[in-house]
Amino acid sequence: MSKFGKNIRKIRSVKTLSQQAFAELFGLKRGTLGAYEEGRSEPKIETIIKIANHFSIPIDDLLTKELTVNKLLKFKGDLAIEDSSSPTETFARVPCITPKTSGEYMHRYKDKSFLLQLPALSLPINPEKRFRGYTVENLEMGSNDKGLFPKDIVIGEVVPKNVYKKLNNGVLVLVLANNALILRRLYIAKDIATLRADHKNVEEMSIPLSDIEELWRIRYVFYHRLPDLKEGLEEKLQKLEKEFAKIRKGL
Repeated sequence: MSKFGKNIRKIRSVKTLSQQAFAELFGLKRGTLGAYEEGRSEPKIETIIKIANHFSIPIDDLLTKELTVNKLLKFKGDLAIEDSSSPTETFARVPCITPKTSGEYMHRYKDKSFLLQLPALSLPINPEKRFRGYTVENLEMGSNDKGLFPKDIVIGEVVPKNVYKKLNNGVLVLVLANNALILRRLYIAKDIATLRADHKNVEEMSIPLSDIEELWRIRYVFYHRLPDLKEGLEEKLQKLEKEFAKIRKGL
């Protein structure tokens, strides 16, 4: 089987090109390029020659060898770097679920071609692990001007089904279950998952663990606005003053 699909996907990654941008570079449709990358279609010889010449990659290598990032950076031409001996670092590509894609995601979350088309974040986190980004859409995890608000982005790490019960109570998770994406705190009792919001007016929900299609433990948060760090510091100082007052009364 030709290595062409995997190799052009790797080239796009190194060049940080979207499928659309790469396709336009060689007069292709994005769907056609996606078919090449997934191995559902083979390119014409003219297309292979164009890509090989553009990046100065031997055609035989492009078709029969699985190119690595280091190999690609050693080729001359558009992929070349000034100092090929410089250390390189591969960032994790994190597909991000947005309000526009969340509905389709619930039905196509296993579709690799769909996941590749999602907007993605490139982050300096472990590229060997699976992460998923999610754009907050409501106020369920906000309370008294704190917490998460619409347009904030959370990054979750996938949790295997056999690890669900090992999670600590109260951990923040993104759950796909019953055709819904739910961002809440998780509490598990026996085989039932209870999902609680931080907002006091939002009722908790309980679902069987068997209904969960995906579960992502939130590891990172990108705030759409800068958190009021000063306010948090003042609150801590007030608590310390109260504790000192108690100590003085006891002396």
